[in-house]
Amino acid sequence: MPAESDRRGIVGRPLALSPSRAADFKQCPLLYRYRTIDRFPETPTPAQTRGTVVHAALENLFDMPAELRTRESADLLVEGAWAALCEGDPSLHEVVAPEAADEFIASAQKLIATYYSMENPTAFEAASCEEYLEVSSVDLPLRGFIDRIDIAPTGEVRVVDYKTGRAPGESGEARALFQMKFYALALWRDRGVVPDRLQLMYLADGQQLTYTPEAAELERFERTLTAIWSAIRIAVATGDFQPQRSWLCKFCEHKSRCPAFGGTVPDYPGPPPGFG
Repeated sequence: MPAESDRRGIVGRPLALSPSRAADFKQCPLLYRYRTIDRFPETPTPAQTRGTVVHAALENLFDMPAELRTRESADLLVEGAWAALCEGDPSLHEVVAPEAADEFIASAQKLIATYYSMENPTAFEAASCEEYLEVSSVDLPLRGFIDRIDIAPTGEVRVVDYKTGRAPGESGEARALFQMKFYALALWRDRGVVPDRLQLMYLADGQQLTYTPEAAELERFERTLTAIWSAIRIAVATGDFQPQRSWLCKFCEHKSRCPAFGGTVPDYPGPPPGFG
């Protein structure tokens, strides 16, 4: 399955910082290189594929008139999203076998059912879905997609991100807040608006994590991102991407290329076009 940027058609753009790429570099600089510079393919898990299907269904849901955004419609959108995904990438049948497709679709529809227990999509209009933000800056270029932006009649701005897993424990909240602050900062720098509320909706257990950003806090966070981006630029220029072991290594598909696991690092292809 292609990376998120591949599906969005922004491959080949100059390097920029996104929540996922920033998290990659913080987790392991070598992982960042393999995903962003070398772009080695990775096999999606069924859970990741289910997440893609659910996100597509919820995006399409808000393209419909409010009165048609029923649970039944959403279930049909799940089936359509899975069919469209498989048509675009037949290799997904190796991730979810044809004989398991019905069970896979049902598991995605179960997440949709949890979504409907959390809010009523017939009662409001989304200002935008899958909104692409890009902040062009030499010091800190930002890029990312926001699942949904809502604007209340009184003008308050809410940023919503769907998660198809369970709400994180205390140790995982910092990672979730990192993503939320990133979206708040990108929206502020792109449009001059500090969102009033950021909301993560965890569809596996119906929990929500909310964050109310303030400009002063976002300025501090911006300095943190600038430091990460500076470190990335040095690594890209020199080719020095050091591996960093953690418990997350057990999920990594690049052990054969990782010296921490006895692998050999391939020759560095050099900075991507447009890097300077």
